Amino acid sequence: MSKLQDAHIVIFGGSSGIGLATAAAAKAGGAQITLIGRSAERLDTAASNIGGARTRVADITNRSEVEAALSDLGRIDHLLVTAGGFAGGEMRRSDPDVLFRAIKVVIGGALYAIGAALAAIPPSGSIVLTGGLLSDRPGAGMAALSAAVRGIEALAVGLALELKPIRVNVVSPGFVDTPQYDLLGEARGRFLAEQARKLPRAQIGRAEEVADAILLLLGNAYINGEVLHIDGGGRFV
Repeated sequence: MSKLQDAHIVIFGGSSGIGLATAAAAKAGGAQITLIGRSAERLDTAASNIGGARTRVADITNRSEVEAALSDLGRIDHLLVTAGGFAGGEMRRSDPDVLFRAIKVVIGGALYAIGAALAAIPPSGSIVLTGGLLSDRPGAGMAALSAAVRGIEALAVGLALELKPIRVNVVSPGFVDTPQYDLLGEARGRFLAEQARKLPRAQIGRAEEVADAILLLLGNAYINGEVLHIDGGGRFV
């Protein structure tokens, strides 16, 4: 953790879930944190909960907002992109423009964030992007999102070579108990319990466990072009 002392970490999607858990852990280790998200209220609450952080409001799919949010932050030692969401639907029944939103959020958002931050990232810095279990286990109605998270893996490897010596890695979570499942309403608990039963240890992950993996990617200077799976073995069952 001492490797992150005084490092400036910018987190897209840092107001909840994995992004917020990472912010809290990094803050506890002495890092300086900037949280970026769409809701000023949620960002303020998140910053207060971790003991203080800078905040910026931006929709990661809006290039001008992303560029404005990053324009006055100074040096960015590490960039973490966790912003995402569900954008599913079966091809036969869905508008392609709706399905394309998965690509725009995951791939487009990463490109906007990296493009705007790159000049501020030193040679010793790093970028961590977020993939997911769907890269290895696509399902019906999730083809576009599966393509997006598989694409983020390829993007990271390509950028690790292109942006050297800046490191670029991916964390690939499985089912993790985060607020993104709140949209399921009363079915949330049943859905997560069903997913847990499929795993070798019969339990899904916690945001803090994924945050531990992200801190490893941020702090270990020899990890580069890697996809780190934090899925409880979910891609094998």
